Amino acid sequence: MATKKLLLIGAGGHAKVVYDALRRGSDAFDLEVRDDNPAFNGQQFFDSTIITPVGNFLALSTSIHIAIGNNRVRAKFGRELQKMGKSFCSIIHPMAILSPDTDIGEGGFASAGTILGPMARIGICVIMNHGAIIDHDCQIGDWVHIAPNATLGGGVRIGEGSLIGAGAVILPGLSIGAWSIIGAGAVVINNVQSGETVVGSPARVIQK
Repeated sequence: MATKKLLLIGAGGHAKVVYDALRRGSDAFDLEVRDDNPAFNGQQFFDSTIITPVGNFLALSTSIHIAIGNNRVRAKFGRELQKMGKSFCSIIHPMAILSPDTDIGEGGFASAGTILGPMARIGICVIMNHGAIIDHDCQIGDWVHIAPNATLGGGVRIGEGSLIGAGAVILPGLSIGAWSIIGAGAVVINNVQSGETVVGSPARVIQK
């Protein structure tokens, strides 16, 4: 079996979840882990030694996954790498359930228990965490993070960079603007504008 060389950018908690999905897959891989946090330098990340800083983007491997949970930081790295012609590999946990009609953009991550319904469209470097449910015809923008056990009804549209908190529910057909935050456990019954933070059940705006 061929060994795939893979670079993970990020060595925090989310990177551990990504690594778990990797090692449960069928592909053999030779992993390199880099992070900009100097406190990580030389520490062990499972079987790899963390390298800091991330370094010269041009010299980085062509097979890259950005394993950073913070949407703005992930987008910053991603956009800089895109300018240099780099592409990203997606990582799908073998226990994720994906309709064959879904479309996942490069660099996406689907954790264990993720369910993607038919005709769902997922942008670049989107995180779909444990138990996330994304129903039919949803459209998810780039750099979005859908936290554990969040549920998106059919036809929901999520703007780029938004965070959908753990256990949140978004009713079918609603639109969530770019760089919004949906609080953990929120039940969203109305559209959310770009940059808004909503919490509660039913969800209410607490910050614009």
